[in-house]
Amino acid sequence: MTGPGRSSPRVRPARVHALIVGVEAYEAGATWDLPGPARDAVAFYRLLHEAGVPAAQLHLHLAPLHPFSPDVEHRPADQATLRRVLARELPQAPGDILWVWWGGHGVLDRAAHLRLFCADATMNDKVSIDLESALTRYSSDAVPGFTEQLWIVDACETFEEALAFRDPLPSDALPAGRRTLVQRQTVLRAAGRGRRAVNDPVRATGLFSDILLDLLTDRSCLLPALPDPEELFTAVRERISALRESGHSPQHPEIQLRSPGRTEVLAAADATAPSGRPVSALGRAVDALLSYPLMADPGERQIVVAQLSPSAIGTLPRHSKARTDVAGILAALARRHPESLWDLYDAVLSVDDDSGRKAELAAALSELTHPREPGKGGDRHVR
Repeated sequence: MTGPGRSSPRVRPARVHALIVGVEAYEAGATWDLPGPARDAVAFYRLLHEAGVPAAQLHLHLAPLHPFSPDVEHRPADQATLRRVLARELPQAPGDILWVWWGGHGVLDRAAHLRLFCADATMNDKVSIDLESALTRYSSDAVPGFTEQLWIVDACETFEEALAFRDPLPSDALPAGRRTLVQRQTVLRAAGRGRRAVNDPVRATGLFSDILLDLLTDRSCLLPALPDPEELFTAVRERISALRESGHSPQHPEIQLRSPGRTEVLAAADATAPSGRPVSALGRAVDALLSYPLMADPGERQIVVAQLSPSAIGTLPRHSKARTDVAGILAALARRHPESLWDLYDAVLSVDDDSGRKAELAAALSELTHPREPGKGGDRHVR
């Protein structure tokens, strides 16, 4: 097994290509804004470039929220451009190793395909790249090279039906070609089926992306060769598990191993209560709120509650015990004043703006209220 500091087979950088995508701004408007993916994509670009991969083989596609001038050239991240790269340009590139890095909004469609929204997605035309379709194409004779592939995807996998889209997602599968037994694909996905991927808007990075960048930097002596997938995933899983246990992340990343001799999905253990039952949305929100030390103090808790509207405060049952009080507050707001949950969120952050806690609190409140489309309300903190 290859790990940090161990030698890897010599890889010719000239035989390595990468598709690197970071989408922060969408034509859907400001409610879909997602600070972080462009920064993460550029950081990944630099890792491979410093490892010797020529700039011409690092296909960087960005839709940044704000104009910026990284010392790298990039192309747009609209669907037509990305589809052309995936369907026409990359398949013809001579190479043995393919890295794919994608950060942005995503959703799991009704066929269980992860759909990755492109920069030109709008509320009425949610154009995307079908990840499953892309993986199928890249394991066929349509792509004669790239026998070793690593796909890293930092995006939500919320169920399409849970978001109650007014219009169905448009279908646009890539042409597949004839299946082969040549390519070996490893797919690292941030969120896990039906779950959200946390984004830190303050530091402008995805939690999963930040962990991967850190781990790959530790293994920079091995690049541009692909790292041992199971060793890398074990390291990812350990870090995510530690964050989840401390209340900083709801994510359950998974790795898919696809090769001629093995097809397997390895996932982090499901979130469960001590009894083994799944944690409820209310229980998760209570845990997220109580992760703030201030919520254990009756006086500080009252300062937060006092910032809500009088109409909302008047409906709240109160209790001297912290957990009972917090559970009653959240349940009452979710039932009678769901929008006030975000006033509560802002009130808590005005006292304690810890980036890890607030990401989990935003995700928990989103789950407690009606699930929303990317970028609405609490989703500004998820992918």
